[in-house]
Amino acid sequence: MMIALSMLMLLGCSRQKETSLPKHRLWYDEPAEKWIEALPVGNGRMGAMVFGDPKNERIQFNEESLWAGTKIDNNNPQALEHLPEIRELIFDGKYQKAYEMANQYLLGTPPRIRSYQTFGDVFLNYQWDSEVKDYRRELDLRTGIATTTFTAGENKVKQEVFASAPANLIAVHISATEPFNVDVNMKRERDAKVEFLSDGKMIMNGQIIDPKEPSRGPAGPHMKFSAIAEVKTEGGELASHEDRLSYKSVNSLTIYLTAATNYVLDTLNFSDNIDPAAQCKSILKNTEEKSFSEIKDAHVSDHSNMFNRVSFSLGKDTLQDMPTDERLERVKNGHIDNGLTTTYFQYGRYLLMGSSRKPGRLPANLQGVWNKDFNAAWNSDFHTNINLQMNYWPAEVGNLSETSLILTRFMEELTVPGSVTAKKMYGTEGWTLHHLTDPFGRTGVADGVWGVSPMAGPWMTFPLYRHFKFTQDMDYLRRIYPLLKGSAEFVKGFLVKSPEGYLVTNPSHSPENAFFVPGTNKQEQSSLTYAATIDIQIINKLIDNCIEASQLLDKDQDFARQLKDIQEQLPPVQIGENGTIQEWIKDYEEVEVGHRHMSHLLGLYPLAQITEETPELYEAARKTIQRRLEHGGGHTGWSRAWIISFFARLKNGEKALHHLQQLFTKSTVQNLFDMHPPFQIDGNFGGTAGIAEMLMQSHNGVIRLLPALPEAWSEGSVKGLKARGGFECDIWWKEGKLTKAVIRSEKGGKVDVKYDSEEFSVEIEPGGKYTYTTK
Repeated sequence: MMIALSMLMLLGCSRQKETSLPKHRLWYDEPAEKWIEALPVGNGRMGAMVFGDPKNERIQFNEESLWAGTKIDNNNPQALEHLPEIRELIFDGKYQKAYEMANQYLLGTPPRIRSYQTFGDVFLNYQWDSEVKDYRRELDLRTGIATTTFTAGENKVKQEVFASAPANLIAVHISATEPFNVDVNMKRERDAKVEFLSDGKMIMNGQIIDPKEPSRGPAGPHMKFSAIAEVKTEGGELASHEDRLSYKSVNSLTIYLTAATNYVLDTLNFSDNIDPAAQCKSILKNTEEKSFSEIKDAHVSDHSNMFNRVSFSLGKDTLQDMPTDERLERVKNGHIDNGLTTTYFQYGRYLLMGSSRKPGRLPANLQGVWNKDFNAAWNSDFHTNINLQMNYWPAEVGNLSETSLILTRFMEELTVPGSVTAKKMYGTEGWTLHHLTDPFGRTGVADGVWGVSPMAGPWMTFPLYRHFKFTQDMDYLRRIYPLLKGSAEFVKGFLVKSPEGYLVTNPSHSPENAFFVPGTNKQEQSSLTYAATIDIQIINKLIDNCIEASQLLDKDQDFARQLKDIQEQLPPVQIGENGTIQEWIKDYEEVEVGHRHMSHLLGLYPLAQITEETPELYEAARKTIQRRLEHGGGHTGWSRAWIISFFARLKNGEKALHHLQQLFTKSTVQNLFDMHPPFQIDGNFGGTAGIAEMLMQSHNGVIRLLPALPEAWSEGSVKGLKARGGFECDIWWKEGKLTKAVIRSEKGGKVDVKYDSEEFSVEIEPGGKYTYTTK
């Protein structure tokens, strides 16, 4: 295909506003019966799940920092003393003894953490004289408003709920054509007291009381918290306020709900010097002079300006009048629904906005900022052996770069306890952490010996450096360089010589897989090893990033040369006898061939170490995925989402689409949340990233247009995707072929562009754009 190029340099021009955006709504003709069916709203700091019940409405809410537990140094004090012996046992293949010692001397003290917690619920109990009809509830992704409408008798009722970032609160507004009666209540099942005041306020004050559970840390009174719901009405009266707020004959009712804790990010701890109730009052004071319409308009403007940076269409959505749960069920029965696909992509962006942006301070955890439990699955922690990393895969390409800054700030604080872990456990400079952490900065080994993952720290530097690669922000690079260097210093001190003469990690672990120990007739298995393949890939990428950063900043050239020398002594990524990428330093047999983790393919995606330029590894990666799938791999939501990006990198659009369909079929529930199971938000983020990867890739200095377009996506457009190098791309296609693309750059620069077999270089002036069309 010939590509005709036409360059338009428009210095200082601004991007034209979209005049027609697809309708991206989730909607239903019945209220949610279960939490997993409710609709989420979030502003980065607070989240809520809206059930849409026209008689007994429930709005369950969260605040990002409400965690059980307390700050504690959980590094095993005997780790460093016994590390040499454990390493020697692993080198000698004495894995059972190594496990026993690791369990005693490496496992954290205590080994477990406590959970992220639900904050509480707001209930609205209506007294309708007639049956409800004409029911509809929906979530408009473009505005961030969850709306419920219905008719009770002749009374037409509308409820709107949103989480406003500008106002730093959750707003609930109920309007009706006739006066109505409603009781408003706020509850939390433990550790709190709620007061109902005559001025229409509900005030919750509490303190988490952790029960005795030595494996999770100290018991007793810990984090303090408060929530205030301020109710404003038009017409009617407050008839009772003893155990609820009971309103009679109101024309409209508005609730402003906010919550706070005494958590301090700067110290990764809570402080008795902070009054959460005073914080809530301060937030609500800012609403005193504003109408609901003003608060709503400010929210919609803020939300839509961020959300609408990217638009995505796969042709006319002919099924938009079908409820979302019915559409999903149709997909589960084998149909392809392109409209639902585009909504799912935008839903992932919506969820990331809702759980990782200012006024929030903490990154998205395993459930974003939505959790109904006091003891959540996996504690709803920050899981750092892929899950937290996956949460941020769509951040840059999805034009939501500021969400990465929340993660950056958290990681900067984690280097403080991480440096204690590096010194106490391994005797090194720098910092690291293992397979999970919490807002109190746990960086020692958690859960079990399988949590010995010292390279999780270096792995967590990748989303930070990726933010620089996409934005080209040199001030940001200067900010994160100490964090990169500290991670490299840890690696430099941690590596040891292997029997083969390589510099290797020991102990090492390929999350969360195990192998049969040779010579034991499959009677013994081990997760401990040395130089797991993922470690080699992580170290290579970390070194590449550090060397590039040192060159750009013109500093630490001697250190960069030391890193290059280390890199040359690392073992290679190997291909096993069965033609797949070896997961470990030796060609061990996996205990679970279809394991959900595919850690040895990190070099394929999200890294770009395994590409067409490494054909043998590229083919071996394809065989590795095939073997995993043949044995049941991809059986969890996030794992299936990862596979989409694998096939996108392999330029196989049909298989990428197949696994997207499988993600819908096996791991998606009616409100489009991902199920591990249970609910785990990384699958949503991984799925969104996978769709983006099918449409545009930008690794290794090349922007690839439509690299994995399936036949079912024969017509469409995507606008606003970000590419590495500070570029932004709009792409149109028809009959499966590219028709037009526009590449913009605020800072300007040169980049290679590839479509099909054509590849060429373009250079864009600052503030300009490059337009090309096909003939």
